[in-house]
Amino acid sequence: MHERSSLSEEQRKAAVALFDTGWGAKSVATRLGAPARAIRRLYDRWRVRGGTTLVIKPTKRLFSFEFKLDAVRRFQAGESKAALARELQLSSPELIEKWARQYRTEGEDGLRPKPKGRPRTNPEAPAQPESELQRLRRENERLRAEVAFLGKVQALRDEERR
Repeated sequence: MHERSSLSEEQRKAAVALFDTGWGAKSVATRLGAPARAIRRLYDRWRVRGGTTLVIKPTKRLFSFEFKLDAVRRFQAGESKAALARELQLSSPELIEKWARQYRTEGEDGLRPKPKGRPRTNPEAPAQPESELQRLRRENERLRAEVAFLGKVQALRDEERR
């Protein structure tokens, strides 16, 4: 299970055992005194995965753009997210809901894989070739700052001598 889950290991095991005997999510939440939302999520996963709900999957699956788009279109056509998750062997029906939300807000581009990390920049190549005038102005600025710094150093030395 997730480290951030508000349910303890014992609560999760007890909830799955109650689901297996026919209890619903609300009654299990009441019986265990656990947050209803967390129990509901566990119940949705139980409906998809059955007895393997508490098994942690070793790797994170990556889904292609076409796979996500097909799942979202079927969900929007009226199929239930639990039935789709079971058929597509997803870990949770929440994935389909998340993909549908991304599709509504960003369109098809929301389902495309995004590049990981920070965009690369080439530090060697300047953005634009600078003109001679720009280079001279930059050098002039640097020299003025250098003269001002040396003037302050000289003033501090003179003050120390007094």
